[in-house]
Amino acid sequence: MRGGRSDRKPRRKRDASPAREVGLTEERSEPIVRLTDVSKHFGAIHALSRVSLAIGAGEVVGLMGDNGAGKSTLVKILAGNYPPTSGSYFIDGKPVHLANPAEARSYGIEVVYQDLALCNNLTAAANVFLGREMMRGSGLFRWLDHKAMAKRADVLFRELQSETRSRDLVERMSGGQRQAVAIARTRLSDAKLVLMDEPTAAISVRQVAQVLTLIKRLRDQGHSVVLISHRMPDVFASCDRVIVMRRGRKVADKPIRASSPEEVTGLITGAINEAA
Repeated sequence: MRGGRSDRKPRRKRDASPAREVGLTEERSEPIVRLTDVSKHFGAIHALSRVSLAIGAGEVVGLMGDNGAGKSTLVKILAGNYPPTSGSYFIDGKPVHLANPAEARSYGIEVVYQDLALCNNLTAAANVFLGREMMRGSGLFRWLDHKAMAKRADVLFRELQSETRSRDLVERMSGGQRQAVAIARTRLSDAKLVLMDEPTAAISVRQVAQVLTLIKRLRDQGHSVVLISHRMPDVFASCDRVIVMRRGRKVADKPIRASSPEEVTGLITGAINEAA
């Protein structure tokens, strides 16, 4: 009997091994977006030089760097505004060559621009559906379905837990409410990746807190976010990882918990050449 018990123990150890291997396979699943050795040249100007990065599902990544570091060019490549001069772009593991932002949106990549690109004279619902209006009728007799758009916009605002109301005019809204409208627009298409360009610039402290809360809710709902920002506290409060650009090159890509504001400042200014 002792020999029988001895034989069974090794089998239990071997049976546990495949379960661990399955877990490792799940952790290494393909990222939503991946760039490999991407460069962008404008004549003699090298805006980006061999930049590689990956964005996973439900991840918030801070993108930082001084003016002219290459942040905007990188985001415009991700958003389909610019084709890379060289390198590869993958979405869900498949190589893509985006011709324009509309094609990027078809892959689930949305952008919230710094100026928000909102129409102040329209309601929140009209801005959410701008260019994607819901219609009624058929053939030549079609008209805007304002009721359906307002109802759907209210659902999106509730999902974001925002106080924004669908029938309010944008011109009467606070900075935080305007951001909610812009973010709700990305939720309309159920975006995989949302690129946010300086969303907390030129708004109050209270409104900054609202925007950071919206970013966290996007992450909780499974959306990935790239937060382009100069505000160190915002990045460290809301991001899982930080990427630092300097003179067109990526000089850091590490988890927030493994970095510090002092290190990121040194990387941005050049006091530190590359992250440890």
